[in-house]
Amino acid sequence: MTYVMSDIHGMYEKYMKMLALIELSDKDTLYIIGDVLDRGSQPIRILQDMMQRPNVIPIIGNHELMALNVLEKCIDSVTADGLASYDDNELNEAYLLWQLNGCRTTMENIGRLSIAERRKILEFLRSFALYKNVNVNEKKFILVHAGFENFDKDRPLDSYTADELIWCRHDPGERYFDDENIYVVAGHTPTVKLTGKPYVLHRSGNIFIDCGACMKGGKLACVRLDDFMEYYA
Repeated sequence: MTYVMSDIHGMYEKYMKMLALIELSDKDTLYIIGDVLDRGSQPIRILQDMMQRPNVIPIIGNHELMALNVLEKCIDSVTADGLASYDDNELNEAYLLWQLNGCRTTMENIGRLSIAERRKILEFLRSFALYKNVNVNEKKFILVHAGFENFDKDRPLDSYTADELIWCRHDPGERYFDDENIYVVAGHTPTVKLTGKPYVLHRSGNIFIDCGACMKGGKLACVRLDDFMEYYA
């Protein structure tokens, strides 16, 4: 079976509950389409679990990219209080952006790791894909964190930049592809902001699966692509 999850945001208990709920086995594949980090209390613990599972495939979100933009330059200097020392104006801007988006828990988690463990985390973050094409039961699913900014149906998918894939706010009523057997699965925008309810949204070939796991009243969602079964934790 093939599963997709998104925007876990440090909610380790919900993540583990979901793995039990879907009964993830070595024969299954789970794609996590970004934003494992920040906000919730245990983002690094989730990453460490993912690193031990070869059938869990990570795709980058804006929170992972913000983390990389900072940690590439200062991961060894992060303190146990989650602070980093540096003298770099460009890094200051990147760190400020990340702070405004809830990096505190991630930095605190990293600060409690050994240098060797930190570098393993950094190497894992570098391995995150920009997007994935997945074929299941004669349907094609394009898995991406946010969508496709500056979309053109004739434009090759591998020509999009990371920023175009992880920051946009796609209109769920706007279909990307004419073929009704092609679906775009995205997170990033909580469905409660689109519909008022924390449930997966299916519309016009789009499947939005960020159900606000770290928000009050929100849920962690997972979709089984084989039959569109939805799970919530």
